[in-house]
Amino acid sequence: MHKGFTLWFTGLSGAGKSTLSHLVAERLRALGAKVELLDGDVVRTHLSKGLGFSKEDRDENIRRIGFVCELLSRNGVIAIAAAISPYRAAREEVRARIPDFVEVHVECPLEVLIERDAKGLYKKALAGEIAHFTGVSDPYEPPRAAEVVIDSSRETVEQSVDRVWSALESRGLIGVAGS
Repeated sequence: MHKGFTLWFTGLSGAGKSTLSHLVAERLRALGAKVELLDGDVVRTHLSKGLGFSKEDRDENIRRIGFVCELLSRNGVIAIAAAISPYRAAREEVRARIPDFVEVHVECPLEVLIERDAKGLYKKALAGEIAHFTGVSDPYEPPRAAEVVIDSSRETVEQSVDRVWSALESRGLIGVAGS
């Protein structure tokens, strides 16, 4: 058996939150852990359908994800959230409700994100075709004290996953054997 906790990936669109969260989830599941992944894009189509992109709606989206993470964590499930979650206060509100909360800030310079831009979102946002785009026309408030800070422009995916894993081990949330 393992202890439930929440692993929260935050950062700009395209920084690598989904990629890293999926890989960490796979690694945990391979060791027999019960894991649920709440990816921001998926949550928006199901749990938060109907919410827009105003500050209030973005905060409500994070509260909903946080509520699910809280329920899962206290029932022995490892909850992994991967969501832009642009506002510090909303993330801190969620952190305050979940005893074992580990925040992972996935940083990446805007110039690199624009280069990567697989979905073409930055190009549209910079052209004014997408209103309220975090990091371009809407703010992103980075965490002040994330447990893990990853610069996805300088680290390999494997290095980043290993750093997250080490942080979980050092906090006693997973053992050397992963449980």
